[in-house]
Amino acid sequence: MRTKRLGRDGPEISAIGFGAWEAGKSSEWGEPPPDEQILAAIDAVFETGIGWIDTAEVYGLGTSEEFVGRVTAGRRDEILLFTKVAPGPRGSGFRPKQVAAACRKSLDRLRIDHLDLYQLHWPEHSVPLEDTWGAMAALVDEGLVRHIGVSNFDRGEILRCEAIHHVDSLQQEFSMFVLDDRELIRWCGEQGIGVLAYGPLAYGLLAGAISMETTFADGDFRGNGETWAALFAPEARRRWLGIVDELRAIAERLGVTVAQLALAWAFHQDGVTGAIAGSRNPDHVRSNAAAGDVALDGATLAEIEALLTAPKTSDRP
Repeated sequence: MRTKRLGRDGPEISAIGFGAWEAGKSSEWGEPPPDEQILAAIDAVFETGIGWIDTAEVYGLGTSEEFVGRVTAGRRDEILLFTKVAPGPRGSGFRPKQVAAACRKSLDRLRIDHLDLYQLHWPEHSVPLEDTWGAMAALVDEGLVRHIGVSNFDRGEILRCEAIHHVDSLQQEFSMFVLDDRELIRWCGEQGIGVLAYGPLAYGLLAGAISMETTFADGDFRGNGETWAALFAPEARRRWLGIVDELRAIAERLGVTVAQLALAWAFHQDGVTGAIAGSRNPDHVRSNAAAGDVALDGATLAEIEALLTAPKTSDRP
């Protein structure tokens, strides 16, 4: 498994990390499987070379952290554990006392005495960012947290944090099909800020799990046509699946799956430290981890880039 240092001062981490959003047992990913399967998927991490797990307090309202804690108990020296605090009402809130309390609750659910990375899940504009980030820095001083980062933040917000304490990482949505923050991610790399790419498989589109006939169960976020139209609306989905067909030819030439190609592409991009791949299927965890050994040469990366940046049919004269 390839590794990179997380930013300027962070730990060396594997190119692929395990994302525990799906382990939260909510309906956001459709009907959850039995607990035993979810626990087995997390346990598979230890077979693979994956060296870190990313979770959050809002994933299943703490269920994800509890499951991760159950599986990793007694193996603290084998894994890095990352989690996130979110604004209210979904999360604990971003006032300093709320951040401190949330951290301790996450530690309890994870059954550990310190976090390797604690992150702000998304921006909150009703609480001064400087107050929130100061509370995060205080957790480092207290020894409860080794490193601190942000998620879904823009450059200006990151700079406000940097004025108080170094931002060790940015967790941002980034995949072959979501390139909006490419320049921000490159800039982070130049600033010594690690980048964890979430959604690198475009929530199943790049995993071969979705076709034009796929429908989503009630509660599955991918069925929200308005919010996720850019990926899953019929016209968009048809275009993306056409690109998947072309990527499949490249993947077959390299002897990998499309999902492995997409994950390898993500961590080969400028500024990206690691890609977060989640699953509730142990076999998928093992397959995703194998992407960490895939090397893509310049010619292959250029070939993929041409596919991803080709004009849409509607853009052509």
